[in-house]
Amino acid sequence: MGYERFQSAPHWRERLGQYWKLVRGDRPIGVLLLLWPTWWALWIASQGIPPWGTLFVFTAGVWLTRSAGCVINDYADRWLDPQVERTRGRPLATGAVSGREALLVFAVLMLAAFALVLTLNRLTVYLSIVGLFLAASYPYLKRYTYLPQVYLGLAFGWGIPMAFAAVQGSVPPVAWVLYAANILWATAYDTWYAMVDRDDDIRAGSKSTAILFGDLDLVAQGVLYALVFAALWMVGRQAQLGLYYWGALGVAMVLVAWEFHVARHRERDACLRAFLHNNWMGAVVFAGIALHFALRG
Repeated sequence: MGYERFQSAPHWRERLGQYWKLVRGDRPIGVLLLLWPTWWALWIASQGIPPWGTLFVFTAGVWLTRSAGCVINDYADRWLDPQVERTRGRPLATGAVSGREALLVFAVLMLAAFALVLTLNRLTVYLSIVGLFLAASYPYLKRYTYLPQVYLGLAFGWGIPMAFAAVQGSVPPVAWVLYAANILWATAYDTWYAMVDRDDDIRAGSKSTAILFGDLDLVAQGVLYALVFAALWMVGRQAQLGLYYWGALGVAMVLVAWEFHVARHRERDACLRAFLHNNWMGAVVFAGIALHFALRG
């Protein structure tokens, strides 16, 4: 009996390892790209550091919802992932995790996230239901439209109106401008990501903005990032953010210029590096917001 227990332990560790891969626990970039705009909103809505309880709910909620989004994405893409070089080793693609297991993990994660939201006000709870729909439906868009990256922005940014609702009890106009900025930003950085898989996606019959833009992809990216900064400029004006914020936007522009330099030849690894680099853009914008409220007056 003792020997059997010893033998079963590695099996359970292996199963947990597969679940960890399923929720992308080994790849935190998605959490960060979802976290930064949520923190932008929390700090602006609170005019500084938000209440600690609210900060915990949203930070933990970001991890839970992003993890759940990865699970439902892989479930929806279990027909596609085995055909794509970058994704054929994912647990659902290899059969290491079953579709039923994936749906169970998704349900547990979303229930945990919803339990956190129930500690907030009624408007935030209502908004979270919209967020659940966006997260659950996003993965299926790539079968029917070339704009799943736009829908990703809708889903990834929904924490912005929720953050304002939680802190202020309403969603003011500046929140929607910030939400629009995030939709544009997510479309841009996820287009870098889609450029990595473009050839495989074309062969498999999947759709993306990278395929839609074609040879004009870099031009389209330039327009998208220009619109991102225009929207962030409007946010700064409406929220009356100061010099630290404007300086941060300047640094963020330099970071984006570096992305275009790296990905100018469209190699897969270079496009992936450009995608990952957006974490620093999000962090710099957050630093500008946080410094403004910490050092003003």
